[in-house]
Amino acid sequence: MDGAPHAEVNERLDAIEREHDVRVLYACESGSRAWGFASTDSDYDVRFVYARPIDWYLSIDDRRRRDVIETPIDGLWDVNGWDLRKALGLLAKSNPPLLEWLRSPIVYREDAAITTRLRALAEQYRNERSCRLHYLNMANSNHREYLKGDVVWRKKYFYLLRPLFACRWLERELGPVPMEFETMLSRVDLSVDVLDATKRLLVEKRAATEQGRGPADPVLNRFIADERAHQEAAAAALEGVASPDLEPLNAFFREIVSA
Repeated sequence: MDGAPHAEVNERLDAIEREHDVRVLYACESGSRAWGFASTDSDYDVRFVYARPIDWYLSIDDRRRRDVIETPIDGLWDVNGWDLRKALGLLAKSNPPLLEWLRSPIVYREDAAITTRLRALAEQYRNERSCRLHYLNMANSNHREYLKGDVVWRKKYFYLLRPLFACRWLERELGPVPMEFETMLSRVDLSVDVLDATKRLLVEKRAATEQGRGPADPVLNRFIADERAHQEAAAAALEGVASPDLEPLNAFFREIVSA
């Protein structure tokens, strides 16, 4: 990775630690740069997990107990984080964005001992049904919002293809969903015409700006319609799961904030 953005991210994380009196445990890239289809002017979507001093968690004063840190978008920089307690609560629910963060190919900062255990907990609590429903709902929502008309933003196709590929990945029991789009592309058994259309779209996306537009692709439109219908039917057959045991997460949380 280019050292310049890495250094910039760490300067911003240092400033956040000073301003909010927190300790950043893990920080990564979460958007198109990690997915592998950044445009020429894509921003940096930096996401992090942090912990506060133990007294903050033990105080009865809840007036300022926000569990996120959101910084204003500054040019190409979009930097936001979750409190460790929030992150672990979402991990118990097999939250796909957090699972992806922990598998990001671009890591800006980490406490290796902590993130190794976080990844192990993520695998322990990963639930296929929750993940598949999340990705299917994402695809359906993005379809309603973005895929209309004869001319569409090129990047919006990826907002549908990526979650649908993730559903296929999980359906085929290939393990945790990878962040890298081309990894999914290589293993989800696409027809030749869909594979070729997607590869062409990748080339166009990387060469264009974020606002790049083009004609709707009938091959991809048909695939999206068919795959959404298939995944809707498959999701209806998925069985629910029992509530998870939270004690391993509680023990991990207590250990980290007490350190």
